[in-house]
Amino acid sequence: MTKIKSVCVYCGAAPGNDPVYLESAVELGRLFAREDIRLIYGGGGVGLMGAAARACAEAGGKVTGIIPDFLIGKEQAFEHAHELIVTKDMHERKRLMFERADAFIALPGGIGTLEELVEQLTWVQLNRHAKPVLVLNIAGFWDPLLSLFDHMQSTGFVNIARPIKLQVAHSVRAVMPKLNAIVSHMSAHDLHGEAEESVLDRM
Repeated sequence: MTKIKSVCVYCGAAPGNDPVYLESAVELGRLFAREDIRLIYGGGGVGLMGAAARACAEAGGKVTGIIPDFLIGKEQAFEHAHELIVTKDMHERKRLMFERADAFIALPGGIGTLEELVEQLTWVQLNRHAKPVLVLNIAGFWDPLLSLFDHMQSTGFVNIARPIKLQVAHSVRAVMPKLNAIVSHMSAHDLHGEAEESVLDRM
């Protein structure tokens, strides 16, 4: 079976107002360490992103942070990442995150998290890659977005023959079974290879 070697996690630079968000980020980081999966993330040391990275590193896991230079101070670049890559802008950051990840998971977060998630879903819709995209729907955080996607389909803006390929996990323990079920039907090239043409290269 094709194995996931790295997962890109999109999540907030804030902890949110429900302790379960932070608890889930920590649990996910520890899960990746146990599964020997490299955590790819935005490089910050604050909020959910810092909690997930810290938990993974402290549990013996591998962490790659990718952060643009203008956010190093604002998001307090994580000092314990095994690999910290500083980019010149957001576009380079997102390209490297895409290239290095075998799958993408969105935890609760703000506008930036939403933008990164929707971009990956767009690329899948356009057949630019086939890597799994999943939301960790802790405490129903993503329910409004899932309802919006249903609304888009019911009003004719998402083709029912090509539904949005988004996986949903309601707990951390459900993450790996869902991802593994998807990649079991994929080739190593589809999972680890780069897209035929990066969308970012055309921006």
